[in-house]
Amino acid sequence: MYITEDKPREECGVFGIFAPEGESIAPDIYYGLTALQHRGQESAGMSVTDTSGPMGNLKTKKGMGLVSEVFSEEDLTVIKGNAGVGHVRYSTTGGSRPENAQPIAMNYIKGSLAIVHNGNLTNADALKEEQMKRGQAHYTTSDTEVLAYEIISERVKTDSIEEAVKNAAAKLSGGYAVIVMSPRKMVAVRDPYGIKPLVIGKRGESFILASESAAVNAVGGTLVRDVKPGEIITIENGDMKSDTSLCGKETAHCVFEYIYFAREDSVIDGIEVREARIKAGEALHMADEVEADIVCGVPDSGLAAAEGYAKASGIPFALAFHKNSYIGRSFIKPTDAQRKAAVHMKLSVLPSVVRGKRMILIDDSIVRGNTMKQIIEMLKAAGAKEVHVRISSPPFLYPCYYGTDVPTSSQLIASGHSTEDIRARIGADSLKYLKLEDLDHMAGGKTICKACFDGCYPCKNS
Repeated sequence: MYITEDKPREECGVFGIFAPEGESIAPDIYYGLTALQHRGQESAGMSVTDTSGPMGNLKTKKGMGLVSEVFSEEDLTVIKGNAGVGHVRYSTTGGSRPENAQPIAMNYIKGSLAIVHNGNLTNADALKEEQMKRGQAHYTTSDTEVLAYEIISERVKTDSIEEAVKNAAAKLSGGYAVIVMSPRKMVAVRDPYGIKPLVIGKRGESFILASESAAVNAVGGTLVRDVKPGEIITIENGDMKSDTSLCGKETAHCVFEYIYFAREDSVIDGIEVREARIKAGEALHMADEVEADIVCGVPDSGLAAAEGYAKASGIPFALAFHKNSYIGRSFIKPTDAQRKAAVHMKLSVLPSVVRGKRMILIDDSIVRGNTMKQIIEMLKAAGAKEVHVRISSPPFLYPCYYGTDVPTSSQLIASGHSTEDIRARIGADSLKYLKLEDLDHMAGGKTICKACFDGCYPCKNS
C-alpha cells in the first residue's frame, strides 16, 4: 500500500496510439502515460505491435511503480512498433500485485491481443463463474482478465475482433473504458452510461485514444471528440470506424472527473475541467456570509475552486502552501506520527501569507477527515487567525462501484457524523459543502453520476 491522501482515487488511465507503418510509438505511449500518471501510480505498462509484421508480434513491458520507474530509455528503443496501448494503475479490484499490472496480453487460437481497462465491472463475478464453467479463468483476479477472457471467448466464434468486443460489451455492466489491440487493429469501447472518460485525438495520420485530452496534447495531438457512451471505435489501415448500436439514451458521466480526478487542463465530455472547478467555487460563495481576509485552495484540485470563490466574493485569492512535487512512492507507515509526517512532506504552509489572517480554505472533498485536520493544525500553527473550510463537493455518503476508491459508508466521515460534528473533529472555525443541486451547474448541465452523494446508481447491477 502507498500513502493515501484523504481523497477518493481513480483506478487507472488508458492510452492508445495507431500510427502509420514504419513509425515507432513507444516514446509516445511513455509521454501519454506520464500525462495520465495522476490517475494511477502503482503500476504502468505498454504493449506494442508492428502492423506490417508477423501476426504474433506483440511486445509487452510492465511493472510496479511510476512510468519513469518502469521504462528505461533502452526499453523505448527496443519496444518497436507503430501501434500500441498503455496503462497506469491504482488498484481497486484485484489488489496491488505485479500480476495485475496492465496491459493484459494473451495468445489464443486465432491470434493474440492486448487489453487496457479503466473502471469496474459490477457483474464481473457472474461473468467469471460462467467462464470457469467453460474452462476459462481458473484463477482470474481482476476485472480486466475477466473482460479479456470474455472477448477471446467471443473472438473464436466471430469473424473480427471488433465483433468480439461488441458481443462481449453487450454482456457488461458497470463503468468502463477499454482499448483492445490485435496485431492489425485497435478497438475501443466506452460503457453505455459514459461513466468513465475516453477521448479520440489525431496527430497527422495517427489516431490517439486516451482517458483524458491532456494525454493527447502531451504527444502533440489534437482532441477530436469524446467516444460516445456505448460507442465502439475501430482503427485499421489509417481509417476509423464507429459502431453506435450499443449506445443508449441515458448517460451518467462521473462528476468526480470534474471535481478531482482529471487534470485541470483536460476537457471531459466537452467540459473544461478548470472551468467546472471555478464554477463550483462560485457556487460555494452563494449565500455564504462568512467574513475573511483571504481565500486559499489546497493544491492542486482546490485551487481553481478557490479562484472561483474569490472572484465571486471579492475576497483576495492567495497561495498559502508550497507543494513538494518531487516525492516518490512511499509506503504507509505504521504510526500516526509517521502518517502525519507524510502530509508535512507534501505540503508546507507559507507563514507570511496566513499569519493573522481569517482564511477561507477550499478543498475538493473530505472522505475520512484525517488530512484536513492536519492541514488546519499546520495553518493555525503558522499563525492563521481563523480557518473556514469550504468543500467543492457535497458530503460523501455512499460507496462507488464503478472504479473509484470510495470506501464503504462506514469509513466515510459524513455518513455517520453531522457537518457540525465534522467541523469540530477537523478543528475548522466553520464548514460548508457544495449543495447537491449545484453539481449540475458545475457540470454544465451534463447528465452526471452523483451516486456517491445521493445513492442513486445508474447501473442496474450496482
